[in-house]
Amino acid sequence: MTDSTRRERLAETLGAEPATASQLADTLDTPVSTVYQDLKHVARSVRSAEDREFLVAPPECSSCGFSNYDDPVNYPSRCPECRSESIQEAVFKIE
Repeated sequence: MTDSTRRERLAETLGAEPATASQLADTLDTPVSTVYQDLKHVARSVRSAEDREFLVAPPECSSCGFSNYDDPVNYPSRCPECRSESIQEAVFKIE
């Protein structure tokens, strides 16, 4: 058993390399829905730290290229522009 919490491990993973929520879920053996909840908390924690920054490459529609989603720390089910369900996941990183 490790001494760090799931959110601490998530932050450490994102500090090492960029990852999608699905990749993080596989790495941490946690459901994707839980990872999205944890990402919101980690983003808030990182914002309060002056020397670190939480970066997000937002989800993007594979069909039309739309990427202006209201909440980038979320996985949209379809594109609001073309209604396609072919959405590339957001990529997260901590620098």
